Amino acid sequence: MKRSIKRLLSVVALSAVGCGPTVAADKKPVKVFILAGQSNMEGHGFVVADPQRNGGRGSLEFLVKNPATAPRFAPLATPDGQWRKRDDVWITYLQRQGPLTVGYGALPEPTRPAKIGPELGFGWVMGNALDEPVLLIKCAWGGKSLAVDFRPPSAGRPPYSLGAKADAAVAQDPAIVGHYFRETLALVKAALARVPELVPGSDGRYELAGFGWHQGWNDRVNEKFTAEYEANFVHFIRDMRAALGAPTLPFVVAETGMTGPSESHPRALALMKAQAAVAERAEFRSTVAFVGTKAFWRPVEDSPNQQGYHWNSNAETYYLIGEAMGEVMPRLRGAREIPRRPLPRRGVPRRPKSHAVRRSDRRRYLSPAEGRLRPEGCVPPSQK
Repeated sequence: MKRSIKRLLSVVALSAVGCGPTVAADKKPVKVFILAGQSNMEGHGFVVADPQRNGGRGSLEFLVKNPATAPRFAPLATPDGQWRKRDDVWITYLQRQGPLTVGYGALPEPTRPAKIGPELGFGWVMGNALDEPVLLIKCAWGGKSLAVDFRPPSAGRPPYSLGAKADAAVAQDPAIVGHYFRETLALVKAALARVPELVPGSDGRYELAGFGWHQGWNDRVNEKFTAEYEANFVHFIRDMRAALGAPTLPFVVAETGMTGPSESHPRALALMKAQAAVAERAEFRSTVAFVGTKAFWRPVEDSPNQQGYHWNSNAETYYLIGEAMGEVMPRLRGAREIPRRPLPRRGVPRRPKSHAVRRSDRRRYLSPAEGRLRPEGCVPPSQK
């Protein structure tokens, strides 16, 4: 309220001398977050509730309607069954762009309906937590390793054989190594040049506010890849920050925690340990965080399928991963940390009574349904 009074007084003062406030003065730089990784950053969370797949359990439609999860997920849809669109969070993901809503997961195909990934939970948290408009730049491709595909320049060439076939391919085209590091960088720079187009009403100013990373399956299935994961990701952070001219760009690493707390395979455990170790390094103190995800694992009987490497395609899991990444990001940015919510018995997540949302000049605590949302032009949850 004080800010509104101050703004009103400024307008009166400017009017008295024949001037008016400029439109640019009211605009805020766009907060830009990069989300990158392989297929689990693409996102394979089912949206449509298929009765033939465990009665639809684990799909977003099921979560919206199920009494145990509706308090948390129902706000994603309007009362008449439309998926809500944010009017303060936008996303660009390869050839798709627009206001954040359901369906920005792995690219849909004629036989594969739209899905969700971590972007949905992440975007809702950041949209509710920040006053400024938010842009998500999502760069994700399935089946890509950090050891080869995302390999950062300063890591050099892999110091071991990739196998006869792969070695021959790299010998013929050395650009294979690190191709998706460079592609991520190219997509980010291209999106930053288009901020006024991607974020309606923006004047083009932006702040690189964070980088979210969810990747690891293709490294955890190879012992050599796993052994150098920590070192490679340290190089990745350093090189990406240098290339973007953002030496303290916050990074949040989401654990490759599929199969949940019962995971016991040595390579899987070693890779998760390596991911956590990156955030513990002194040079990354307060700018890199590790987010555990094993608690978000949902069993096959509560999920649409048995693809463990894709979190059984459970939409709840993907949403919670993104939400957890979003909740820790403000702490790395030096802002107020959004408290983690405890998980009740049986692993069903409780949603707090409210989310922090900026409304006009006051900070109120609202549910996502009361926030800055736009329902028009959305796809109904009932659509098959």
